[in-house]
Amino acid sequence: MSGKRKRVVLTIKDKLDIIKKLEDGGSSKQLAVIYGIGETTVRDIRKNKEKIITYASSSDSTSLLAKRKSMKPSMYEELDKAMLEWFNQQRAKGNPISGPICAKRAEFFFYALGMDGDFNPSAGWLTRFKQRHSIREINIRNERLNGDETAVEDFCNNFRDFIERENLQPEQIYNADETGLFWKCLPSRTSVIKGKCTVSGHKSIEERVTIMCCANATGLHKLKLCVVGKAKKPRSFKATDTSNLPVSYFSQKGAWMDLSIFRQWFDKIFVPQVREYLRSKGLQEKAVLLLDNSPTHPNENVLRSDDGQIFAKYLPPNVASLIQPSDQGVIATMKRNYRAGLLQNNLEEGNDLKSFWKKLTLLDALYEIAMAWNLVKPITISRAWKKILPTIEEKEGLDFDEEDVSVATVATILQHTKGLENVTTENIEKWLEVDSTEPGYQVLTDSEIIRRAQGQTDESSENEEEEIELIPEKHINHAAALQWTENLLDYLE
Repeated sequence: MSGKRKRVVLTIKDKLDIIKKLEDGGSSKQLAVIYGIGETTVRDIRKNKEKIITYASSSDSTSLLAKRKSMKPSMYEELDKAMLEWFNQQRAKGNPISGPICAKRAEFFFYALGMDGDFNPSAGWLTRFKQRHSIREINIRNERLNGDETAVEDFCNNFRDFIERENLQPEQIYNADETGLFWKCLPSRTSVIKGKCTVSGHKSIEERVTIMCCANATGLHKLKLCVVGKAKKPRSFKATDTSNLPVSYFSQKGAWMDLSIFRQWFDKIFVPQVREYLRSKGLQEKAVLLLDNSPTHPNENVLRSDDGQIFAKYLPPNVASLIQPSDQGVIATMKRNYRAGLLQNNLEEGNDLKSFWKKLTLLDALYEIAMAWNLVKPITISRAWKKILPTIEEKEGLDFDEEDVSVATVATILQHTKGLENVTTENIEKWLEVDSTEPGYQVLTDSEIIRRAQGQTDESSENEEEEIELIPEKHINHAAALQWTENLLDYLE
């Protein structure tokens, strides 16, 4: 007679490992035996997969997740959700966060949420909040700009020590970052308004996608752009297999990057493509992905290959904006290439700008943005790493200047574009930079954080149609319609 099975309480990390193995085809029965648990427990873990992943993604410490065994909710669950959302946004911006600042914000959300009773955001509450979400630090004291140079130097020294310990070459060091792109935004003679650009007096609708660039430190391996649009399959994709697109396309109702999409991209696209590239170069299949603290980037506990050899590492919040490679001219160059390419296409097709703009579809834009990314030269990317890895340029001998899409270049094209011959240099610059600060994630106001914490959805999202792209109407004259009708009657007879 077999003895009673010993009760096993899994850690959050164990549950993440089980989820990973289930996704890779592992059976509940096999995993139950391996971990010494019942099959029912494995099925419960599968059922609560998203909840576990979301919890782990918001955590700040691998070691704490390896010890923590429950996701015990706060007695003020709505307040906890609001505070975590607020905290992640502040950390992403690099804003200083201290205990007193958190306490003041928690008190604000408590009363804004209309919660009953009195609330005292004590040191004990703050400690429990940190423990619930495995947050390592909540007392960043460095003021923005003050002391940042010292923080940059500290991080760079530590990162160089890290890559030396891990024996990583520049080919094995990657960076990825998102940005918003107004893909249907063209210049005007007067001004460019973020999201709504006037074109020779005609207004366009707001058309925005999120784009994520990813490349290694040599610039020799650029992954396909990751693009997040609103529609699952826009009408212009009708005859196109999404797997054949020149970009990796995902959809989300607001066209924002989110935790789920980023994790899918990491597991299904980043890891396989990096393995293939390193194998082709005869290098060890080991790599690190350097990321900023965007709320849509899961914790490093989640972003790790099965064998642990390909993993993520995060820039400190107060230095990311100063040294993140993608922000050092890489994304800006890609966007300039894209916009200059649009104008050049219009010129070559001989259209007036209004006609060209009306015909432009998301599919057209994706091919153009993929071309713009291909035109970003390796030197542009490698130079963007010079603050973190100054030895790259020395090793590669990259000492020549690169041609870039300048305001003068665009102005030359516009001289031959009907209706835009007199656009000013100032307006060209505004147009090229129209979405330079557009984040790839949704920035929530306090009111939106409160609604989300209460489980409310945006009114527009309830009845939102999947199809959001407008396709130009076809104008058919009466003579053509009559001829087609006669042809159809002849066929039927």
